Amino acid sequence: MHQPRGIAEDEIIGKCKTGSLKYQELLYKQFYGYAMGISLRYSINRDDALEVVNDAFIKVFNSIKNYSSDRPFKAWLRTIIVNTAIDRRRKELKFQMHVEIENAMPIGNSVSAIENLNVQDILKLMKQLPPIQLTIFNLYEVDGYSHDEISKILAIPESSSRVYLSRAKEKLRNLLRAETHNHGRSVG
Repeated sequence: MHQPRGIAEDEIIGKCKTGSLKYQELLYKQFYGYAMGISLRYSINRDDALEVVNDAFIKVFNSIKNYSSDRPFKAWLRTIIVNTAIDRRRKELKFQMHVEIENAMPIGNSVSAIENLNVQDILKLMKQLPPIQLTIFNLYEVDGYSHDEISKILAIPESSSRVYLSRAKEKLRNLLRAETHNHGRSVG
């Protein structure tokens, strides 16, 4: 949704800092699509993504007084959305990590068939990953976090982050093979 003519982003943010509900609503509407796009990558479904977006905007409005225009607003908002999604998933992820990851066999680094997919194909396949793999894949491959940063965000060993990323890539390769086999297509 576009902001009304004549109202600049910095003006909307300034009014939000004063607690104006009208401008908070404008900010929400202006960045809703952007926020949902990020949230959907970390969520199981649209309802979960919407809850993340709403929780993130509550955090934005509660801490907007601390926002400094030295950093682009979108980058600041993105960090809040990613962190909100991670916080929301952290409990669920800890339950899934009860397997002794250090005893798992490492997965080889073969050439990735994922490189041949378009964005919609990748997103469709990613939704089939277990939540821990989806989260780590997003953090590492999409958002550019290092394994060290991921280990701190999720409170897991760095080696676990690497193993889960390898498993995510392997599962995506297998899903791609199954999809191309079912559709009679070949991947080059």
